[in-house]
Amino acid sequence: MISLFFYLAQQRGFFGTLYSRIQEGGPVSMTFILLLFFLMLFFIVRAAIKLKAPSHVFKKSVSLVNQVALLAVVIGLFSQLIGIIEIFDAFESLDNVNPVLLGGGLKLTLLPPIFGGLTLIIGRISTFILNWIRDEELDKAGIKN
Repeated sequence: MISLFFYLAQQRGFFGTLYSRIQEGGPVSMTFILLLFFLMLFFIVRAAIKLKAPSHVFKKSVSLVNQVALLAVVIGLFSQLIGIIEIFDAFESLDNVNPVLLGGGLKLTLLPPIFGGLTLIIGRISTFILNWIRDEELDKAGIKN
């Protein structure tokens, strides 16, 4: 039992790992993507509440989810391009470049697009599920869009 406690105390946990990845990927862009993720979750809940609302209200809620998720991907890709430019600028000033440094720099530039892509995947899956649930409810009620 004591060894399990020490093992768990040495592990960083989910939020510790998330914080370190945000710092590695660039705190400004990664924090902005995280805020967009939370905003997307809010819009998902809002769309779920409006499942029985008129069609144009529901479609607007689903559209907001998709737009916020897409914005997260675009910010991630833009952040990656800025990071790659910074890497090449730094290597241009060096004479002998170690491939390990290049690999580490490229790894860090991949974090924002991955996080943005994860946001997009969650958003698109949720809108698919919400549309599916709404279509089933409308079919049961005999209402056509």
